[in-house]
Amino acid sequence: MASFHDQDLTGARFDRVSLRDAQMNSVDLSGIQIRGAAFNGCRMRGVELVDVEINGELQNVIVNGVDIVPLVDAELNRRMPQRAKMRPEDSDGFREAWAILEQLWKSTVARAMTFPPAALHDNVDDEWSFIETLRHLNFAAAAWVGRMVLGNTSPWHPLDLPWDQAPGWDGVPWNREAQPSLDEVLAVRRTRQAMVRQVLETVTDDHLVTYVTRSEPGWPRMENFPLKECLLIVLNEEWQHRLYAERDLDALETAG
Repeated sequence: MASFHDQDLTGARFDRVSLRDAQMNSVDLSGIQIRGAAFNGCRMRGVELVDVEINGELQNVIVNGVDIVPLVDAELNRRMPQRAKMRPEDSDGFREAWAILEQLWKSTVARAMTFPPAALHDNVDDEWSFIETLRHLNFAAAAWVGRMVLGNTSPWHPLDLPWDQAPGWDGVPWNREAQPSLDEVLAVRRTRQAMVRQVLETVTDDHLVTYVTRSEPGWPRMENFPLKECLLIVLNEEWQHRLYAERDLDALETAG
C-alpha cells in the first residue's frame, strides 16, 4: 500500500486509479478537477468547501447534518418543471416523458444546426462535443433498450460512443477520433429514438415490474435487472445530456 507523506503532487494526474479506502489528512485539494469519480461512502470532516462546483448523481449527501439532495431536487424541479416527469411510475408516465424529451431535443438540434459544422466538434471545457454527445446517447439507447430490453446482443453502430471511463469490450465500437457530420449522427439518432418510442408505445404497467437478464459477452451484462430501471437510465441520459449540450452551445455562442 503506497504512502505519501510531506510530498508535493501539484499537477499530478491520476487515470484509472483506485483510491478506495484511502485516508487523507491535512491535504490541499485546491483547484483539483475530478471527472468520472465515485465517492460512495466517503466521509469528510473538518473540510473547507469554498467556490466548489459539483455535477453528478447525488444520494444521501449530508452537509453539516442536512441531507441536501431533496433541497437540490426541489430547486431543480422549480427551475425546470418538466424534470420531475423524468422519474415516471407507470407506462403512461414513460410515454409522456419520452414525448417531452423528443420535443426538447428537436429544439436543441435545430439550434445546433445554426452553428458552423466545425463548431459541433468543439470540446468546451474538455467536455464532449455536440456530435459526441449525440453519439453517446445513441450508445445508451442501444445498450439499455436495444440490448437489455429487446435482447439484441450486438445492437451497435460504428459511431456509437461509450462513456470515457468505460473499460472497453470486444465487439463494442469506441472510436473517439471519428469526425462524422451532424447528418450522419442524426440518421442513427432517429433510428434509436424510433426504437425507444416503439418500446414505450407498447410497454404496460405489468412489463415495468419485470426483470431482464443479459449474460452474453459485451455490455451491459446484468442478471435480474429491473426493466423499468433500463428505461429510467435512458430518460436520465437524455435529460442530462441535453442540459450539457445547451450549456456548451451557450459557451460556443458567447465565444463567437
